[in-house]
Amino acid sequence: MKPGRLCLYSHILIIFTVTACSSEDTWRQHEQQEITDYLKTVPYSTFELKPSGLYYSEIITGTGLTPVTNDIVYFRYVGRFLNGVAFDSISTKYAPYEYLMGSMDIVTGVDEGLRYMKAGGKARLITPSDLAYGRSGIYSVIPGYKPLLWEIELDSVKPHLRK
Repeated sequence: MKPGRLCLYSHILIIFTVTACSSEDTWRQHEQQEITDYLKTVPYSTFELKPSGLYYSEIITGTGLTPVTNDIVYFRYVGRFLNGVAFDSISTKYAPYEYLMGSMDIVTGVDEGLRYMKAGGKARLITPSDLAYGRSGIYSVIPGYKPLLWEIELDSVKPHLRK
């Protein structure tokens, strides 16, 4: 390959990388603005921003165990967009969802949120896309870079392999 072409390809790669990063930054800023706008509409609610970027708000303090890795939890949830439209739920008319803590079979932010709860509790979570379905989203249901609101009721915790 001629030195001039290598230089040209390098410049094209740099331009593509800068453009992609710029586009991603724009989406992240838009996502953060969406969360900020939502938080302004719920002044009664006190969401705590966790170091991971998860927003956590306890509605009812449970009295049971707090789950840890390898515990089995049973919970119900409603997943919504910040505009209130539901995209998924397991409500009281269904058996609760069973999940092995730490198995990452669910959204990362929901796994983290469950770790702040106690059995019998209820909480709301806002998961930024980094803690949910990322930049690609999921199928045609959830777009990329979409923050999500979760209402979770932790029915019970079954301790398993605790040290």
